[in-house]
Amino acid sequence: MSSLDRHFILGYGSLINGESRSMTGETGNVWPVKLQGFERHWSVMSVDYGMSSVAVIEAPEKACNGVLVEVPYDQFALFDEREKGYQRVMLKAEQLIAYQDDPLPEGTYWVYHTRDVVEPHHHCPIALSYLDVILSGCLEYGDAFTQDFLTLTKGWTSPLLNDRKAPRYPRVQPDLATERLNILLAPVTTLTIKELSVTYES
Repeated sequence: MSSLDRHFILGYGSLINGESRSMTGETGNVWPVKLQGFERHWSVMSVDYGMSSVAVIEAPEKACNGVLVEVPYDQFALFDEREKGYQRVMLKAEQLIAYQDDPLPEGTYWVYHTRDVVEPHHHCPIALSYLDVILSGCLEYGDAFTQDFLTLTKGWTSPLLNDRKAPRYPRVQPDLATERLNILLAPVTTLTIKELSVTYES
């Protein structure tokens, strides 16, 4: 297989989480990276679920982090359906910086982005059932990667809902241990430790 036949999606939200990716389609190896030229925001992208999602918009001089995931091209329709509402565009290799020393694979790189940011509101807040999935995925790549997710995401002052008792996110992972996630979330969210401490039903 030539490098032109290899395709990769840059996941910067729930696609960071390996279990979440597997719910959509077949994927291969993963490389943690920083993406130059895009900025990640909380935005109303999941109206049907009554929650907001992360989205990236083109922004020169800005960056966000994520994972480069190898995806067989025959699986792309599944991921396009998952990311409905976003536009898939091609990236240039020079926009990607690896967290690790390993060189990035050659191929065609893609990212799902949006042109506009719609601020989250009380009818479509940031939902912990979704955020938990992202953060647990980030922790797969270490503390520095996780802190970069928190730092390089805009919109933390938006309404946030602890929906763990009645999750709004369709790919929720109710078996997650939330204690460490709560510690990470406390400095950036509007919820108190007591509000964050409510967890999933066992």
